[in-house]
Order: sequence, then C-alpha cells, then structure tokens
Amino acid sequence: MSARLAGKVAVVTGAASGIGAAIARLFHAQGAQVVGIDLNPGDNDGFELLQGDITDAAAMRALIEATLARHGRIDVLVNNAGADVFSDPLALDDAQWQRCFALNLEGAWQLCKAVLPGMVAQQAGAIVNIASVHGHKIIPGAFPYPVAKHALIGMTRSLGIEYAAHGIRVNSISPGLILVPRIEAWFEREPGARERQTALLPPRRIGTPEEVAYTALFLASDEACFINATDILIDGGRSQVYHD
Repeated sequence: MSARLAGKVAVVTGAASGIGAAIARLFHAQGAQVVGIDLNPGDNDGFELLQGDITDAAAMRALIEATLARHGRIDVLVNNAGADVFSDPLALDDAQWQRCFALNLEGAWQLCKAVLPGMVAQQAGAIVNIASVHGHKIIPGAFPYPVAKHALIGMTRSLGIEYAAHGIRVNSISPGLILVPRIEAWFEREPGARERQTALLPPRRIGTPEEVAYTALFLASDEACFINATDILIDGGRSQVYHD
C-alpha cells in the first residue's frame, strides 16, 4: 500500500510529546514532510521539529512563511497544542481566562489564518483541530477549558463551511481520556486514579495517542475528501453514558 500522505507537507503543533508527537510520527511514516512546532522541542523521530509558542502570533506567521519558502506549500495543518486551564469560576482571574483562550483557541485561529491563503491559492488543504470531550460534555471543576473547546469546535465548523468551495476541509477530533504524559503523571500522583478512570470507560481501558493519530491521518488524507466541518469523538463511548 502506498503512503497515505505521500507528497504532502504537514504542520503539526505540540509535536514533541503525547498526541502531537504520535500524529507527527505517523504522518512522517505515511510519507508527509512534517514540520513540528513545540514550545519545548525534543527528539523528533525523523521529522523537522521547531521551537515556537502558539500564543505568539507573529512568531507563528514567521514559521509558516519559512515553511512555505522551504517546501513551497502546506497541505495539512494539525492544531494540537493546548493546555488544561481549570478553576473555580469565581476564583478565575483575567490572566487565567486569557491564557486559556490563547492556548486553546486563539493559537489555532492564528495558525489557520496563516495557512489559509496558501490553501486557497492551491485550492486544496486539510485542517484538523484537536478539541476535547470537554467540548461536548461539561465536567464540573474544569472551567473555563470547556468554553474554549466548545469555541474551537464552533470555529472548525464555521471555517469548514467558509472554505469548502476552495477545496479546503476543516475538521476536529475530540479525545476523551488518553494516556499522554500529563495523565500518566496524574496517575502517579494519585494512587487508584488509573483504576477508577478505567472503570468508567465502556471498553474498560484508556485510549492511546496513536488511536487519535490514526483518526487525524484519515481526516488529513484524501480518503476523507467529503468529510468537512465535522467533529469526531474518540472517548470509547464514555460521553454517551448518562450516569456513572
């Protein structure tokens, strides 16, 4: 079977670890020229990995311009970078609110804005935004993160419709509980948390970054050429359960 992203140039944010690293590795293995961006880049597993802060709009524009100059085009953008910002609403200060939206919405928008002109010019492109189950279900104690993720899904749908006639597809993925480093660290800090969380999931297991990566691969590939303005939940069915 031929590589599913052969000849394509893909930009992946948050590519140094967790879901972003799994996506970048898989895209690279499937023939894409991958440019990863991360605040703290480390090992790159064969793909290009650059330092960058998604909340710095000027820096992101410069990285996209440099990528276009070097590779001539950008076919795929995966907005994966983000961070949990959880607070009691009444204890939340303005700086925390702004940080939540900068990391989980504004950064994705700035990168979309940077790549869209080139995608319009080539009349082709795929954008995949990594949202969250928090964008579908409200979990107490997680404010304002769900607000930003609901907005990210809304932006995904809106941009997908706005640019569909230009051959551009914009979709999102909403992971549930996935074994990324911060979740592993949580389990290490809190004895019994792994077992309790696993028991809540219908498959009785926790998802892996690779399972999210394969969905991103499908959405980025030409196999998904008629899928647009859509969000795919990857949570083992947990969000469909009415009560624990």
